[in-house]
Amino acid sequence: MPVASIADFRAQARRRLPHFLFEYIDGGSYNEVTLRANRQDLRELALRQRVLKNVENVSTATNLFGDSYSMPVALAPVGLAGINRRRGEVLAARAAQAHNIPFTLSTVSLCSIEEVAAAVEQPSWFQLYMLKDRGFITDLLQRVEHAGCTTLIMTVDLPVIGSRYRDHRSGMTATANISNQLYRLQQLLMRPRWLWDVGLLGGPHTLGNLNSMLSQKASLADYQRYISDNFDASTSWDAVEFIRSHWSGKIVLKGILDSQDAQQASTSGVDGIVVSNHGGRQLDGALSTARALPAIVDRIAGDLTVLADGGIESGLDVLRMLALGADGVMLGRAWCYALAADGERGVAHMLSLLKDEMRVAMALTGHTSIASIDRQTLCRR
Repeated sequence: MPVASIADFRAQARRRLPHFLFEYIDGGSYNEVTLRANRQDLRELALRQRVLKNVENVSTATNLFGDSYSMPVALAPVGLAGINRRRGEVLAARAAQAHNIPFTLSTVSLCSIEEVAAAVEQPSWFQLYMLKDRGFITDLLQRVEHAGCTTLIMTVDLPVIGSRYRDHRSGMTATANISNQLYRLQQLLMRPRWLWDVGLLGGPHTLGNLNSMLSQKASLADYQRYISDNFDASTSWDAVEFIRSHWSGKIVLKGILDSQDAQQASTSGVDGIVVSNHGGRQLDGALSTARALPAIVDRIAGDLTVLADGGIESGLDVLRMLALGADGVMLGRAWCYALAADGERGVAHMLSLLKDEMRVAMALTGHTSIASIDRQTLCRR
């Protein structure tokens, strides 16, 4: 079936992935109030249609952190993304390079930073979780810098992991008793294409950036336990100073949802923030990104580059986020759906669709450049 939208990729991913892996990508925390609000609050923003504005030459090109890109979109870090397709992070990085947008590798990716760097010429961004082992963090930052990365995305909204009901119900994070193991095995056997492509041929099934911390025989469950046990709940603003002392590139704080935190970020010496509620996967009931973004942008008044994520499912949604004040957006679920559906080709096609949707939306709202998009692009319903 031809794919026309991110929603189509989601449907294909559901059909291809084992149930527990689809639920891991698709779900949020608790009752998913914030997950739904991310989408709904964006959709409620009406776009202001304009006419006779000479939109013959529409450009989606932009600049982020000193680098030029084809559009204000980056692929967000997604843990375990490589489990969706054989060596999935490499495939996504290649698609991002082909479209000249940033790809962000997660600390908890299947493919290591070295494997991804060897597959592409364009430097990736790297996402960092603050773990208790500061020695490991220091060594990891050295590896990331050696791999050519220049932008570090420091996740700050995960001192503890939010409870995700869907992951428990699907067997993704259930206890390793025989009943749950059989339940997952049943799901795997129902997806033979995935089982062949990823389960049998897609190894090693380890978290490449953490291999030095665990045995080569460690399972994904072992890695999940390690990560859960080693997230540092004591992390404070001092961690930013620690990172700066070991990292010479750009630093971006991901997970800012309050204007006071944004203000403190602007005085901490970082280069940017990502306004984010972790895709509705942490504090259920928190503000949607669309509702939080304007106050944050107003508070820091251009001091930092502002990215945003959450609920973006089309080029129209990208335009809405830019109109609210973001300099760019990050996509997480969207590229994972496309990756699961059709690998590198799927991610590349999704990005083409997104860019085309952006160009049409810009033209119909009277814009020919990203710089001209502002809140006047929106109107009340």
